[in-house]
Amino acid sequence: MTRRKKIERKTAETNITLELNLDGSGSADLSTGLPFFEHMLALWCRHGFFDLSIRAAGDIEVDPHHLVEDTGICLGRAFLETLGSKKGIRRYGFSAVPMDEALVTAVADLSGRPWLHYDFDLPPGPVASMDPELFREFWQAFANEGKLTLHLIMNHGLNKHHIIEAAFKAAGRALNEASSAMEGFDGVLSTKGNL
Repeated sequence: MTRRKKIERKTAETNITLELNLDGSGSADLSTGLPFFEHMLALWCRHGFFDLSIRAAGDIEVDPHHLVEDTGICLGRAFLETLGSKKGIRRYGFSAVPMDEALVTAVADLSGRPWLHYDFDLPPGPVASMDPELFREFWQAFANEGKLTLHLIMNHGLNKHHIIEAAFKAAGRALNEASSAMEGFDGVLSTKGNL
């Protein structure tokens, strides 16, 4: 079964075409107009072994908020739809990733219930040209549309780049584990019979 999905979303604020392959090699072909955001998404792909293509345009001259949030919406929707019935997958994933002085933990449950716990105490100021609060908006949109539970916890850190980078790497690794096949199991990992 090929776990690949293409999502298109066009609003008065953004125009996004996104294609996700859950069973990829970690390649990213990204064009959003936001280089730091693309760097983070590329890390997510590499560490999650996801292939991702994005062509996104939006009113970033006003504020990158719309583009970042709508990309999260599209990626979450693609992630959910590639999972299908969720038969045979591990469902849960965990990763703790260090980036020099920073350590971030990510825990995922592909539960069908959207929830984001985002516990970050970042130093003030932007990272690259972006407001760090936009990453919370991205992950919230991703969890909502992906109908998954995601806990992202900054254990410690000083450098905003390092902290956010560790978060994307950890999330990629946790989501890869949660979406991977469990050998010898072809049911749904829930006593309810579906997720």
